[in-house]
Amino acid sequence: MQFVAKARYVRYSPYKLRPLADVIRGKNARYALYWLSTCRMKKAEPVSKTLASAAANAKDLQNIEIDKLFVKDIRVDQGPSYRYYKPGAMGRANPYRKRFSHINIVLESVDMKEV
Repeated sequence: MQFVAKARYVRYSPYKLRPLADVIRGKNARYALYWLSTCRMKKAEPVSKTLASAAANAKDLQNIEIDKLFVKDIRVDQGPSYRYYKPGAMGRANPYRKRFSHINIVLESVDMKEV
């Protein structure tokens, strides 16, 4: 069975979060959670919280421990962009975009992987 957790409107650019997602994709859920906790980047926190939420869903719905789960799919999609302007040289206005992300994590039981 698959267990899903989503985090929407995360205030980090998807371009900065995707390398973290690539590292934990296909790994054991406990290993991925430990790896993210030792990662010294502030942007690892929303990915870690979403992964912990998916593991909690598995524990609550089917009483499956985190050791028996692996990260089947993790996607970091583009959310809306917050556009704003700041002053530039010679009186011009420079446009900026603050990008948001949507994180989707799918965990699956190791028993289902063997079938």
